[in-house]
Amino acid sequence: MTANLTLARLWWVLRTLVADVRDGFVEISRHSLALLGLTVVAVTLTFMAHPGLQMNVNEVLMSWLEERQAETLEAPSSNDAAYRSTATSLKGLPHEQLAVTYWLSRRYRVSPEPLAALVTEAWSVGERSQIPPTLILAIMAIESKFNPFSSGTQGAMGLMQIDPNVHANELSTFGGRLAVFDPVTNLRIGTRHLQDLILQSETLEEALRQYATNSGQSDDNQYIERVMNEQKLLEKLLTGPARTIIQRRTQGS
Repeated sequence: MTANLTLARLWWVLRTLVADVRDGFVEISRHSLALLGLTVVAVTLTFMAHPGLQMNVNEVLMSWLEERQAETLEAPSSNDAAYRSTATSLKGLPHEQLAVTYWLSRRYRVSPEPLAALVTEAWSVGERSQIPPTLILAIMAIESKFNPFSSGTQGAMGLMQIDPNVHANELSTFGGRLAVFDPVTNLRIGTRHLQDLILQSETLEEALRQYATNSGQSDDNQYIERVMNEQKLLEKLLTGPARTIIQRRTQGS
């Protein structure tokens, strides 16, 4: 009997405690909402009584929003491969580059705009490195057929089939290992690698043989022959009738 009475009292105490907590929470919420409402009314009245204050607040808010927008739209670094364009308009392209772009586009069934970006970059990098742009493009053609996601059997990747492990430090400048699949990054690092091999070799053929070994090509002699033949085709294109046809076509458009 005593035990039942004790349990009944505990149950009554718990119910009272829960009810008090609930009522207190409701009361606090009610007062908080009332305080919030009063605050809104007070702020509104203040702005209405002082129009200049409202203008100042608006100016501060707009300034903050403009700064945030500027930070969001800030131009990325030119070394960031993820933001670099891999297509170039054909309009305004020099005649010789246009001729090469159209010819490679038909030969390797690649859209001319992405090829135009590679041709333009090959000319720019070739001028700085003193390597013929036709040789750079010929190596890309043989190594990957202008497929930027090409992967070799020995770990070489990208347009010029460079090894991301060997060139890890250079790739880090352009955003990391995955930058090996960025066409422009791959072209720049591959050309720099070719330049180093040419400086270390007595002949171009020797440099190409070493390049073939590094990229995982099995037949060095056949590789050299294919690259040289591809370059000869491009060189003929720059001085032959094909260039004249391209010039007439572009001048008439």
